[in-house]
Amino acid sequence: MWTCNIGSRTCTFCPNEKISFSSNSGILDVEKKQEYLYLNFPADTLHQIEISKQIINGLGEKPLELYKGRDDFLAILENEETIASVSPNMEILSKLPSRGIIVSAQGNETDFVSRFFAPQAGIPEDPVTGSAHTTLIPYWSKRLAKPDLQARQISKRGGSLVCRNLELNNRVEIGGKAITYMEGEILLKWQNVA
Repeated sequence: MWTCNIGSRTCTFCPNEKISFSSNSGILDVEKKQEYLYLNFPADTLHQIEISKQIINGLGEKPLELYKGRDDFLAILENEETIASVSPNMEILSKLPSRGIIVSAQGNETDFVSRFFAPQAGIPEDPVTGSAHTTLIPYWSKRLAKPDLQARQISKRGGSLVCRNLELNNRVEIGGKAITYMEGEILLKWQNVA
């Protein structure tokens, strides 16, 4: 079982039960399956674009392929070692017309690896980025010809994700393990303004 507090109501969910949240992306469902929490997101749509000097100079690497999604660029690099060694120029990347840039390659022990840089949003490198995987899952699912994928974001902190492309619904599922970061209660005093 897992617990979620919504307003003054505490809800306990059994495995395979889901809850839904309203977000800027629409309705997001969260479901607990075994030890993973799965979030269901709309899949991103990618368009291959020309590789610019700004991208090459910003990454310090020439991508094999470059795509633009709804919010981010996706640069496909040669291999996992190249992804791990990327040392981007944040000043150049901060001028890209996007929220950020994802770099990705096929993984050595997972289906794919990635890193996410968004200096224009005040995030030099995000440790594990669920929204970036709405872009990565459709790309790697098509490229590897399979819907179920194992991913690793190889930032300094890093994180592993279980991914599924729900192609018929144009959605993706992103699963990961969660730990309790903090527990507590907050008492808010409301004033009745008349």
